[in-house]
Amino acid sequence: MCGRYIRKSDKQRIAEAFHIRNDISTLAMPPDDYNIAPSTFQPVIRESKDEAGRELVMMRWGLIPFFTKQLSDLKGMSTINARAETILSSPTWREPFQKRRCLVPVSGFYEWHKIDAKTRKPYVFTVADSSLFAFAGLWDAWKDPGGGWLQSFSIVTTEANELMSSIHTRMPVILHNRDYDRWLARDVTEQPPIDLLRPFESDEMEMEPANQAVGNVRNNGPEMLIGEPLVNTVSRP
Repeated sequence: MCGRYIRKSDKQRIAEAFHIRNDISTLAMPPDDYNIAPSTFQPVIRESKDEAGRELVMMRWGLIPFFTKQLSDLKGMSTINARAETILSSPTWREPFQKRRCLVPVSGFYEWHKIDAKTRKPYVFTVADSSLFAFAGLWDAWKDPGGGWLQSFSIVTTEANELMSSIHTRMPVILHNRDYDRWLARDVTEQPPIDLLRPFESDEMEMEPANQAVGNVRNNGPEMLIGEPLVNTVSRP
């Protein structure tokens, strides 16, 4: 799964890295965030419906399906992650996968290793030699009973690669730059890019201990990336 991630880039850097075409001058977002949690509004990238090119927009993390009657219907249901294995069969994910795919700009993500019944150790995972990369995301737009619109997104997950499997059985889908256009394409006549929903290469990733304080969403800052290793618990394959 992916329940916390990091973004160390401001909107201008994201716009340059992902070749954004829309006007972002009024887009409100913090320049850096070292402990991004569900239910917060975060920048995502999608293909523009009205103009050629990509646009950067803010959406809520935790997808609300378009067919939802009221938010209470989602009580007890987590939609921050979409499993690649059920993306074609689940009503929640099927249409967004066909028509509403997005990129989630990130600098790294956290996962917790369960040491014993009382101890969990956080680790931070990054892509080697890359300070900014992208998760595969899905988005949707929900109209509330009052007529207002809320756009939200989910991060697609897949089985863990060799590095990640030492900590958890799953990981977010990380896309290569060369695949961004295919993932974002809105052309519903084309076959959805299900082949991109695979584990990222272990030898292109890095793993380091993170600060235990990252478990509290109120803690945020570069110190979240620095933790003390636990001897003889986890080693890189």
